Amino acid sequence: MQKFISKEKLQELIEELKYLKEVRRVQVAEKISNAKDLGDLSENAEYSEAKEEQALLERKIAELENTIQNVTIIDKQLRNKNLISIGSTVEIKYNGQIKKYSIIGSEEADPSQGKISNESPLGNALMEHRIGDSIEVKTPKGLVKYTILKIS
Repeated sequence: MQKFISKEKLQELIEELKYLKEVRRVQVAEKISNAKDLGDLSENAEYSEAKEEQALLERKIAELENTIQNVTIIDKQLRNKNLISIGSTVEIKYNGQIKKYSIIGSEEADPSQGKISNESPLGNALMEHRIGDSIEVKTPKGLVKYTILKIS
């Protein structure tokens, strides 16, 4: 599935990758070197721990590189303001309450901050709808009806 992120999130990922490559790699290499100096590698817990840390670090670096190379940047200027899409902020009404959500990619989703993923049940159901549309979403508490009040 295609991943969407903001320009700001992409910059955060690039900075994290740079830190892991330029700082953490050196730190882990030093740990391995120091552990080697302790002698017999077959019974050296520090060496085994450092090698495991290196493997986890390299996996994280590979994941970040893959994410950075394969994401789509959310460009709010290009979206149709009358149709909900990734990057839209929507006001919806349900059960007498009005809530405001930003539809974003899964990398940045934080429902407690009003940021829901386009892959979440609600985010997915809202996609391609207009002001005044009503949708129903299956939740753990049953079917909930939402009405779209505003798109920005």
